[in-house]
Amino acid sequence: MAAYVLGHADRIPDKIALSIVSPRGAQRWSYGQIKQAVLGLAQGFLDMGLSAGDRVVLRIGNTVEYPLVYLAALAVDLVPVPTSAQLSSHEVAKIISEVCPAVIVHDPDVASADAPCPVIRTPELPALYQNSPAQFVMGDPNRLGYLVYTSGTSGQARAVMHAHRAILARQMMHRDWYDLSDQDRLLHAGAFNWTFTLGTGLMDPWSVGASAVIPVAGTAPEALPLLMKRHDATLFAAAPGVYRKILDRLDTAIAFPKLRHCLSAGEKLSPRIATRWAEMTGQTIYEAFGMSECSTFISAAPHRPAGADFLGYPQRGRRVAILPADPDAGPIDTGSEGIIAIHDSDPGLMLGYWNAPEATAEKMRQDWFLTGDFGVECPDGSIAYLGRRDDMMNAGGIRVSPIEVERELSAIAGLTTVAVTDVSPKPDVSVIVAFYTGTRDIAQAEFQAFCQSRLASYKIPRKFVRVAELPTNPNGKINRRALKQRTDIFDGET
Repeated sequence: MAAYVLGHADRIPDKIALSIVSPRGAQRWSYGQIKQAVLGLAQGFLDMGLSAGDRVVLRIGNTVEYPLVYLAALAVDLVPVPTSAQLSSHEVAKIISEVCPAVIVHDPDVASADAPCPVIRTPELPALYQNSPAQFVMGDPNRLGYLVYTSGTSGQARAVMHAHRAILARQMMHRDWYDLSDQDRLLHAGAFNWTFTLGTGLMDPWSVGASAVIPVAGTAPEALPLLMKRHDATLFAAAPGVYRKILDRLDTAIAFPKLRHCLSAGEKLSPRIATRWAEMTGQTIYEAFGMSECSTFISAAPHRPAGADFLGYPQRGRRVAILPADPDAGPIDTGSEGIIAIHDSDPGLMLGYWNAPEATAEKMRQDWFLTGDFGVECPDGSIAYLGRRDDMMNAGGIRVSPIEVERELSAIAGLTTVAVTDVSPKPDVSVIVAFYTGTRDIAQAEFQAFCQSRLASYKIPRKFVRVAELPTNPNGKINRRALKQRTDIFDGET
């Protein structure tokens, strides 16, 4: 995978591969510098005695070290485990116990946990970049390449195993979502350590010889239009919430002379946001649908746009189906609701969940992987999205399991029962809320302090509401749908 991503480096060593930008300036890396740093660091891993299959856990912030360490591990057949910098020490400890890393690369400003393995601090990395470069280790494209963490409906975050071949599946995204070429300058609004950024913002542009542009950590949304213009971005990628925040601060229309179009993924794009963006910028946002287990495989594209209520079309080369929720039911007709599924022959589909064969089997039906999202196939082949039917929440494009959050909150003294869901106080805004019953009123500050020690910041409820009882359905299960309607809890707030 690493050899493929950096395959153009020897041909265009002086071309700028990466610009890390802010309103005050830019830090630039050429293709030659990126390749040297990756292979120098890879040799450093080998010098430590690491061998094929060893896991390398990344506890790195929103800095260039993230993709460099990721590619360096892949280059010599190690298995990188990228993780969110927002995870708490409690959550990191679980990951360490599950994947048993051979080494952890740690930014001192990011939470980590004790581990029985060596730790490389990020300030030590530049010295390793200067090593004599390692040779790329080539092998079976179906072998394990990397692990990424996702949350399932069980509330347990699982490590998803992906093969080296996954990078080849992204060629279909280049063609049927991005319309990507080596002349592009793709500005991605996400952090380095988000898999959406890692793939769409870095690996994909580099694999075609294009330039990646990433804002520095902490860049405000209102600064992004200036950066797009100043750095001649031809493509812009972001989660829907970023587009909303930019629009909230735009009073007049704005033009982007070099921008060709925009990209969105991570959660369903609101038609209102898409329409407003087109009105204010003259640019179209092309949406894609996917997940950690298979990245994106349904999308709209400039040559094949989709209506505002549609996800898009299966990318050419993908086998996508709408399957009945009942496995014993017959085939679904066009226009009927069912589960979006992708065939297990897809090169981008996961190998399975790490050390969880039963959980892997539960997601499969014969030769098909079930996404858990519902949709309808239209007569023209496009897919209309009907939503998730598994109670998963969405925090800025990151899927969050309510069960995981509830499990942690249940340890608070005086709390009897708790139900967590997302509530929309206004259109296109989703806020995670914890509703609870208990023997006492628990202060918001107590909740926040408890959560900060056990949960990533994006998983922490923004509001905690005590109720006399939690609503239930006829089967006695918590009725999250009823809780989602509790917009009254925001009355009087701006």
